[in-house]
Amino acid sequence: MGAYIFKRLLLIIPTLLGIITLNFFIIQAAPGGPVEQMIAKLESHNLQGEVSSGSTYKNQGLDEATIAKINALYGFDKPLLERYFLMLKNYIVFDFGDSFYKNTSVVNLILEKLPVSISLGLWSTLLIYLISIPLGIKKAICNGTPFDNLTSTLIIIGNAIPTFLFALILIIFFAGGTYFSWFPLRGIVGDNFESLSLMEKIKDYFWHITLPVISLSIGGFATLTLLAKNSFLEEISKQEAMALLAKIKQNGNLESLSPKEKEALQKYFSNEMQRIKQEKNDLETTNKHLNEAIQNFSEQILSKESLIFETKA
Repeated sequence: MGAYIFKRLLLIIPTLLGIITLNFFIIQAAPGGPVEQMIAKLESHNLQGEVSSGSTYKNQGLDEATIAKINALYGFDKPLLERYFLMLKNYIVFDFGDSFYKNTSVVNLILEKLPVSISLGLWSTLLIYLISIPLGIKKAICNGTPFDNLTSTLIIIGNAIPTFLFALILIIFFAGGTYFSWFPLRGIVGDNFESLSLMEKIKDYFWHITLPVISLSIGGFATLTLLAKNSFLEEISKQEAMALLAKIKQNGNLESLSPKEKEALQKYFSNEMQRIKQEKNDLETTNKHLNEAIQNFSEQILSKESLIFETKA
């Protein structure tokens, strides 16, 4: 178990590197970068000229020295690969630069907002697990009943509502919008937090995070609830099938089972056969893609070797 966890943790490094690399080159290739935006912003202040497209950022209204300063400001005075490796180096030492909007270090901004994000994330995750797992077990026990259908409808609707829209609805109804003023509109704690007693501080803290935690949690119920339900249903059907097989072994024939028990056993084996068939198809598809990739790679190697031989000849 420890080796498995260690391997999964090691996979974070290539995964993170791949995401950073992909995002960097996509952003670099996209039109309308920060240099063009800065030029357009300067021109909007009664500067004449028109921004031309392309990577040279030449402009009739701005002199070359100003454009060169803008390029240097955003790091575009360096080649693409040099900017990429410089970015990796800065990320390794946690140097994310300064925020142009806040005019302060990005690391300081992250450290300032991180406690609030961690707090909301932990409480919303805890709330999701505390509700989803018992609800999924209850839905599995009451599978096919009106309770199961009603709760499935509610969690699917909750999953479909965007978080920001649900947050706006909570603000309008419960945070002094149009109807009630039961919860504060902003802040993680009140202004008089330091003067409160310990119990009053805890109460004030939970009073402030109630609506944010609910809005963050509403979209996470569906997946975990349905996963818990399906897993519990699978275990229930497996235990029922084992009990029926034991009953057949004890009595020596299938006639000892009732029609309902025979139907349940047949359904279990049918689901198992479908699962095995699906796993087989997935394995065949994976092998097919792997063989195609190996074949394409071999063809590329052979074509390069033949090109080298022709060049030497």
